[in-house]
Amino acid sequence: MTRRVLGVDLGSTTAKAVVVDEAGAILASSTVAMGAVSRAGMHRCIDEAVGRAGIEVGDVSGTISTGYGRKLVPGIQRSYTEITCHARGVAAMVPGVRLIVDIGGQDSKAITVDKDGLVVDFAMNDRCASGTGRFYEVLARAIEIELPELGPLAMRGSQDLEVSSMCATFAETEIVSLMAQDMRVEDIASSVHRAIAGRTLALVAQVGRRTPVVMTGGVARNPAAVHFLSRALDHEVLVPEQPQISGAYGAALLAMESFLRTSPPVPDVPGADFIFPRVDHTAAGHSCAGCDGHLRGKVELGAAIPLRSS
Repeated sequence: MTRRVLGVDLGSTTAKAVVVDEAGAILASSTVAMGAVSRAGMHRCIDEAVGRAGIEVGDVSGTISTGYGRKLVPGIQRSYTEITCHARGVAAMVPGVRLIVDIGGQDSKAITVDKDGLVVDFAMNDRCASGTGRFYEVLARAIEIELPELGPLAMRGSQDLEVSSMCATFAETEIVSLMAQDMRVEDIASSVHRAIAGRTLALVAQVGRRTPVVMTGGVARNPAAVHFLSRALDHEVLVPEQPQISGAYGAALLAMESFLRTSPPVPDVPGADFIFPRVDHTAAGHSCAGCDGHLRGKVELGAAIPLRSS
């Protein structure tokens, strides 16, 4: 009987689950938008994935979890940080990858990997919504369109407008101001995408540019986000067929490797396990001045990771 294992990535806004066989091939996957870390969304996602694989949850030989809510996943053998799982998953999806840019609902990551798909360095924008899926939601709401329409709209923009605020709280005010000046929504959308790409480029600069470059996460489904990041990097950015499941896929591969013991255990990345409380940018006395929202660490097993202060 073919053994099957499960990888679960319980993120801040979306749950992802992947079932793989002994060869590491994806048998089934599921992605469920939750709105917030949710046990109900997680269970629905797992049930969908195993159901599509034609099995029951009890038939799963092993489970590894990752993401913000990884400790909530039942029946796990182990949990890994997002950095480790994304690196493992993307390396399998796009062999030869050297730089991964993952942009999710509440954070963004730049990860460099070696020829074996192991993490070399990473940087995270983990304390601010700038450049994340949340930021794109703010833009879509401000110009009154549905989120899936945002990318194609931005691709039609031709004028580069000044968008100075990269804070999700205050950017909406600036966008509304541009609309009040009768600027075209296409130009507003493209200008915001261009500014976000510049912010992401600064994150990449912390770990160093490498090629090939792969973009993952929900934002990777936005063609304008991929386009403007490619222009900022001056290099083609590749997108896997299923960019949102890379972390769950990596977790599933680690689960299978652990179950079969075909290779030494992959060391988890230290220092990538911090979950910062969200900053209330509207609170009295708060200032975003000088805050880049980044967590960065050179990966040396057992070493402490220096944190940047907000």
